[in-house]
Amino acid sequence: MSSTNTTWRALYPFASHEMLLDGRRYHYLDEGQGEPLLLVHGNPTWSFYWRNLVSAFRDRYRVIVPDHMGCGLSDKPQHYNYRLAQHVENLNRLVESLDLENVTLIAHDWGGAIGIGAALQSPGRFSRFIMMNTAAFRSPHIPWQIRLARTPLLGTLAIRGGNAFLRAALRTATEKRENFTPQVRAGYLAPYHSWANRVAVNAFVKDIPCTPRHASYVTLRRMEESLPTLADRPWLLVWGMRDWCFHEWYLQRFLELIPHAEVRRLPNAGHWLVEDDPEAVIRNIDEFINQNPVPAGQGRFANR
Repeated sequence: MSSTNTTWRALYPFASHEMLLDGRRYHYLDEGQGEPLLLVHGNPTWSFYWRNLVSAFRDRYRVIVPDHMGCGLSDKPQHYNYRLAQHVENLNRLVESLDLENVTLIAHDWGGAIGIGAALQSPGRFSRFIMMNTAAFRSPHIPWQIRLARTPLLGTLAIRGGNAFLRAALRTATEKRENFTPQVRAGYLAPYHSWANRVAVNAFVKDIPCTPRHASYVTLRRMEESLPTLADRPWLLVWGMRDWCFHEWYLQRFLELIPHAEVRRLPNAGHWLVEDDPEAVIRNIDEFINQNPVPAGQGRFANR
């Protein structure tokens, strides 16, 4: 990966790991030791989004942070099945390859559906769920900005040609633009500096299943129907309340499916709440994990 501005690397002082998925490089971070925290990013971000949480938790936990295929430091094949089901399968293969147990899933944006999908494939490996401005269910609320980005040809030209989706996110996904120093901006932009490298950013936008005819609609519907089977574990919903995309409706829908979930609302945070208020996010995660310990000998949740 090349970029004219490499100052972002000082903010990302982590060792790279990789596994091969059908001959393609799947990049991930693996920092610290202890109970595993699995941090799953959305679009158009990458593992850089989670850097503050990695630094905060790696002294107490094993923090694992993948880059989805086509994103971050993973390979970016130009002809690939960039669908929800494939991303779920990739993440599940990582979890099984590392033989993770008692996983705490922490997910944002598309990471919610991908992470929940993996948990539904291997439910015995997951012990807690922390969701942030995300969804793992169908929604009638597709913002006009997203619909515009999905426009055939025009949307692709804007996203892959002009990097419009990421550049728009850098302006609208956060409430505290002063946090986006040139160094931080360079980190988000670094993996997506060319038409070829923005293939997955475009594919994620096109993979939003707005109608039953969409290829990923059935995948998401089945996920939504199965989500309550994970309700026997502790859940935390940390929500940036100024998010114009994953707004209050999504939070309430999660509560319909997981009624006992704890909620922490961040009133001054937007969609990228980890950038807007990292201290509050870290504090709430820390408190939730400490208040919901995995019972001794729980192991692989073999009875689930």
